[in-house]
Amino acid sequence: MTAPHYDVIVAGVGAMGSAACWHLAKRGLRVLGLERFDLGHAMGSSHGLTRIIRLAYFEGSHYVPIVRRAHQLWRETGEAAGLKLLHVTGSLDLAPEGAGPVESSLQSCLDHGLEHEVLGHDEIARRFPAFQLPAGHQALWQPDGGFVASEKAIFAHVGLAQSKGAEIRTGEPMLDWRPTADGGVVVRTERGSYSAGRLVITSGGWIADAVPALATRVRTVRQAIGWFTTRRPELFREGVFPVFILTVEEGNFYGFPLYEHPGFKLGGPHFGREPMDPRDPDRTPSATQLRLIRECLARYLPDAAGDPLTVKGCVYTVSPDEGFVIDTVPGVPQAVFASACSGHGFKFASAIGEILADLSTGTPTPFDLSPFALARFDA
Repeated sequence: MTAPHYDVIVAGVGAMGSAACWHLAKRGLRVLGLERFDLGHAMGSSHGLTRIIRLAYFEGSHYVPIVRRAHQLWRETGEAAGLKLLHVTGSLDLAPEGAGPVESSLQSCLDHGLEHEVLGHDEIARRFPAFQLPAGHQALWQPDGGFVASEKAIFAHVGLAQSKGAEIRTGEPMLDWRPTADGGVVVRTERGSYSAGRLVITSGGWIADAVPALATRVRTVRQAIGWFTTRRPELFREGVFPVFILTVEEGNFYGFPLYEHPGFKLGGPHFGREPMDPRDPDRTPSATQLRLIRECLARYLPDAAGDPLTVKGCVYTVSPDEGFVIDTVPGVPQAVFASACSGHGFKFASAIGEILADLSTGTPTPFDLSPFALARFDA
């Protein structure tokens, strides 16, 4: 029996993969998306209602053109799907003066002409009284920042892709794949085999199974997020409170205004990650991670330091330099992949899906992808 044939197979229909399915399908290609779990599952990196989107990017100015495109696409995708995906709340980078994050975010604003303000300690307290910060903390305020409704975003991308003919199969992970002599690929699952001209691999924590060149380059870790009872919810409502990243002696934390959940959401400590095997079904955050989150709340956001209402863990796939990896599989140009987003990738998903569609169809991308090349680790 001949394997069903597609123009492109997308392995992994999470943040990046669902966006790739949409951008490929709307170009008129026959697309198959294969997802290991069900749609919107909590075993990867995209659950938990919200993800921050920041245009002021302390990780490097080279990210800014892509995140600006992502910002535009989140709005357009939401309109196409009839959902509000992008919530503009403004964003704050909060850190001690001279620590680096505020200065690096400021540089990205200056490099790309982003509207911004640098706020001192007293001005932070005046505008955002929920924070109780040590003297010496400053902030970079960027009014275009906000959050993306992460689970809704995946549903939107998949629904739009299906409306253009894409097939999405859940509970059907790619077991393996191989290139063919005619320049295509064959993908095998427990249900059978499929052939395609191109393959897009966006399988998150399982990426090294499909791209062996990443096996020694990436690691998977567990990160904690929680929603906590607030004493004064009026301080944290959307329209009053922004998204933020906070650097303090306890670590690096990130938070959101209240949205769809009665609790205040805080994640972290961002670099207090604990190694894990994504095949382990337990996503429960450790007692240490939860303790550090609660200590952060008690000290710096005391009006949100109530009892936990929901606590979750998620998988980060981390590269050695904390940067993304977007490239073709070595020696197999018909297979492209994106992964190792190192805990700061979701905001880019709408644009990375478009980039993967470009790479899969030989369309020039307007972005410099050299900072994300796999070969940089060999330099």
